[in-house]
Amino acid sequence: MTRPGGLWQNWGRSESVRPQFVERPRTPEALHRAVGAAIRRNLRIKPVGAGHSFSGVAVAPGVLLDLDELSGLVRVDERIGRVTLLAGTRLHLIPRLLAPYGLAMPNLGDIDRQSIAGAISTGTHGTGTQFGGIATQVVGATLITGTGELLTVTERENAELLPAVALGLGALGVLVDVTLQCVPAFVLQAVERPEPLDDVIAALTERMAAADHFEFYWFPHTDRAMTKTNTRLPESAVRHPRSRGATWVEDDLVGNGLHRIACLLGHTVPALVPPINRLSVKVWGDRAFTDVSSRVFATSRAVRFREMEYAVPLENLAAAVEAVRALVRRRGWRIGFPIEVRSAAADDLWLSTAHGRATGYVAVHRYWRDDPTEYFADVEQLLLEHDGRPHWGKMHTQDAAALRARYPRFDDFVAARDRLDPEGRFRNAYLDRVLGVPGVVDPAEPVTAEPL
Repeated sequence: MTRPGGLWQNWGRSESVRPQFVERPRTPEALHRAVGAAIRRNLRIKPVGAGHSFSGVAVAPGVLLDLDELSGLVRVDERIGRVTLLAGTRLHLIPRLLAPYGLAMPNLGDIDRQSIAGAISTGTHGTGTQFGGIATQVVGATLITGTGELLTVTERENAELLPAVALGLGALGVLVDVTLQCVPAFVLQAVERPEPLDDVIAALTERMAAADHFEFYWFPHTDRAMTKTNTRLPESAVRHPRSRGATWVEDDLVGNGLHRIACLLGHTVPALVPPINRLSVKVWGDRAFTDVSSRVFATSRAVRFREMEYAVPLENLAAAVEAVRALVRRRGWRIGFPIEVRSAAADDLWLSTAHGRATGYVAVHRYWRDDPTEYFADVEQLLLEHDGRPHWGKMHTQDAAALRARYPRFDDFVAARDRLDPEGRFRNAYLDRVLGVPGVVDPAEPVTAEPL
């Protein structure tokens, strides 16, 4: 293994670590050898994708497995629309890989920089009451367990583990590849516009049910909701994409450039935040276009931030948003980043935030240079009171005792972890907090630190 000689940080700069060793496998065989070598040396192991999790789920103090080069298409079954991808494949690369086969992922989030393994393992999701998170697209996976075994999990082989492996927090093993159920390629008609916030909240459940994909952003200190409604159309539909110039102005200049300046000004002079937000809702949104689904779902995000997101029962969503709005007003905070509100269908994955219930999501953000502690803590308490579950890849303070009561299959997942990783090779501080410490002795520290 190669000694890293440096500090690993996640994208949001909320987590960092100096791993003891770094390995960059390029093939499944090299990945298998790297995991086996770490097991023989009693080292903890943690794969890392794009570093887009704001929580400590991917922190690797022992062996950091950088999977960036473990990328690409393994195989395609065009007849049933299933594709197998290497674990490190970034989401933004997948549409190009699927295009020759006329396929697409059914739904995506609004950021596409993550690896496919990282996205499913932390519960990344998009929006739409008829669509689950990305992990619900998983119909198979290959992983390396804590004993070094290469394990195949599909609907026919080790099927009982699929609801755990599809969204496994990196606690069950190192994913080698992932098989997704895709759909025929399609087009999205996007309508984005500002609307009165009161009207949107009052009809929130109905708006979400009426659209294929509906979400909105709210800039605190304003009375406007920036709504986004996407309608699915056949791949053959006429497209009216944004021009290259419009994309540069709307995404690069306004969405990233001017927003970065606004965040810096608000960080330096908090009193400027309310007028900046009021200006932002005048220059953002209010557009319509039609394009390939992947180009509509995801947007470019270059302004660094930190995020907390909670999932609440869909019927509680409007009340939860109103409560957050009232809290911001009552506390007198100056919040420059918008609050994002989305939805997802119920699913049966054991640790999915949408397990067993139609779900609404409330995500709060802060510019990375601002201290999010007080804001996140108070919003977290409020959303817990609305029966919330925290997003695994985003900042929160919950532990195993609290989470067990919120997930009916929590103990089943922990049992699967103990079975697949009996010596705790894939543990880290975050997983110990949210899943509990297994009844094993910590792996011994290596006697020496020479390369393997």
